[in-house]
Order: sequence, then C-alpha cells, then structure tokens
Amino acid sequence: MRTLKNILTLTLKEFRSVLTDPVLMLLIVYIFTATIYQMAQVSTDVKNASIAIIDLDRSALSMRIRDAVQPPYFKTVRDVRREDSAEAMDKGEYTFILEIPPHFERDVLLERSPSVQLLIDATAVTQAGVGASYLSQIFSRETNAFAGRELPVIVKPVITAEFNPNGESSWFMPTSQIGTMALMMLMLLAGAAVIRERERGTIEHLLVMPVTAFELMMGKIFANGAVIMLAALGSLWFVVHLGIGVPIQGSLLLYAAGMALFMFSAAALGIMISTFAPTMGQFGMLILPVYIVMNLFAGGSSPRDNMPRAAQIASEYWPLTQFMKFSQNIVFRGAGIETVWSQMLVMALIGTAFLVLALLRFRKMLEQQG
Repeated sequence: MRTLKNILTLTLKEFRSVLTDPVLMLLIVYIFTATIYQMAQVSTDVKNASIAIIDLDRSALSMRIRDAVQPPYFKTVRDVRREDSAEAMDKGEYTFILEIPPHFERDVLLERSPSVQLLIDATAVTQAGVGASYLSQIFSRETNAFAGRELPVIVKPVITAEFNPNGESSWFMPTSQIGTMALMMLMLLAGAAVIRERERGTIEHLLVMPVTAFELMMGKIFANGAVIMLAALGSLWFVVHLGIGVPIQGSLLLYAAGMALFMFSAAALGIMISTFAPTMGQFGMLILPVYIVMNLFAGGSSPRDNMPRAAQIASEYWPLTQFMKFSQNIVFRGAGIETVWSQMLVMALIGTAFLVLALLRFRKMLEQQG
C-alpha cells in the first residue's frame, strides 16, 4: 500500500508539472489536432496535375481525348506548341505533355496503330507514374469507344477491395501519425522529466524521501503516459473519425488497451534513454535518431514489405512496429482480441524489458547523484 500511495503522490506531482505548462499543453493539442488533420491532406494520388496537349490532328477523336482529361485528377488542359514544349518542361510548367500526331483519327479508323507521345516530368515520381497510368486508361477507353471496337477480353478479373473499398489514401496516414506522434511526445516528456529534475537539483530532494527508484519511474510513466494517451484517443475519435471521416471498425476499448501498453513501452524507453544523457541537449541528440529509425522501419510511412529483409527482422519487435500493426488491425479490419493479442503481448514484454533496464540505469544514476 505504501508503494501504491507513493506512486499516486508522484503521479499527481507529475500531472501538475505537465498540466500547468501552457506552452506544452498547446503543443500537445496542436500535434494531435492540426498535425494529424494535415496528414490527411498528404496524398499519393494524382490530384490537379498540370497537363498540356500538342494537338496536330484537330479531329473529333483528339478533342474527345482532350475533354476526357478532367479535374480533380488533372488541371484544365492547355494548348502548347511543339517548339515551346521543351522550354515549358524545363521550367516545370507542366507535369504531362501529350502530343497527338497529324492524321491520328484517320489512322485509328484504318487500324494503322498510330503512335502518341506522352512527355512526363518524372521529378515527381509518384504522381508521374500514377498519372501516366491514368492517362493511358483514358486514352485507350476513348479511342476504343470512338472506333466502336475493343480488344477481346479473355479473362475478366473480379476485384474486391477490402477495408478501404474506395481507395481513400487520406485514411492511412492520420491513423499511423497518431502512433508516431505519441511515441515522440511521450519519449520526450518522460525523459525530460528525469533530466529536468537533475538539472534543477530537485533529484537530491527525492533521494532523502522514503521512495524507491521504481516508484519515481512509475509516477513519471503514469502521469505523462495518461496525458498523451488521452490526447491520442481524443485525436482518433474527434479528428480522424469525426473530422476526416475514417470509420473505426473495431473496438475503441480494445484500441485504448493496446494504446496503454504502447504508452508504457514508449515512456520506459524515454526514461531509459534519459539515464544515458546528463543534459537536456544530449538527451535530445540521443532521442532524435531513435525516433527517426523507429519511424522509418515501423511501416507507417512506407510498407515494410518494401524494406530489406534484415531491416524487417531487426525492427519486427520494436514498440512502434507492433503498434502500427495493432492499430491497423483494430481501426481498419475490425480485429478482435484473438487477432491482436500477440501484438499486445509483444508491447507489454518489450515495455517490461525497457522498464527493467531503465530501472537499473536509474538506480545507478541516483547512486551517482548521492
């Protein structure tokens, strides 16, 4: 009971330290609202791509193709002369320039297979690749419809898109960003709480109190973890679900349980890193590469299947990696405990390992301070 009472007292102390800092609270609110919402605007789809056309045919078919290239995927098609096309591409005025040769309509009707040139500014790699595919589909569709014939289809695939049937790219990034921002903020808050007491000299006061290193650590983990967890859950419901419109297929309570385990492991990691850094500056320099590497290999910004096998193995049991899998299973797939228990177990075990190592380091730090 004394341990629980001490942890509660220390937790309330940390709560006061966090909640009475207006700049910090404003930063937390901004990160879990505006930042998350802005990530929904980041899209890999083609949107408002600039396109021009060199129409040397001026036929009904070339006009039909031109009219089929429409917003929101492309901007209004502009006419450009062939002699000006190279300069326009050099200046970055257009991402695509479509050149239709003379007698194009006649050659199509006579089945002569005329060639059409598409110039692409490939500096925007994703938009260039996807946009070229869109234009190819538009070109084939309009040409076949005009000619009144289509190539015979031997096999007709039936495609069913699960979990995101409309292919909304704005669904994925905000959901992943919640875990990424929660990891960064909690590592900073928990670790900075230790560094702050050391720099202010208040750690000497803790040394003479009837509290243990475990109680000191748990107070910081509970308080900072609770603040970030409430911010993350609020962001999921109000910003991602109600604001952006991402449906939550699974149990919000189960998501909160997994989030709590993730918060525990992230806070323990932050405290462990803080025991290696005597100053706030060194702590920031240590935590930055840890956060960047975890974020890159967690699968939130790019699929893990695209990564080298060695990188996948090394990062498989990192907290953020497991939480990314967990959150996607809950939010998008509506998974239950029978599916996500393994991710929850791994987060609990890795958090415990961080806690033990942090406790050993924390005790050593207190002994050195004493």
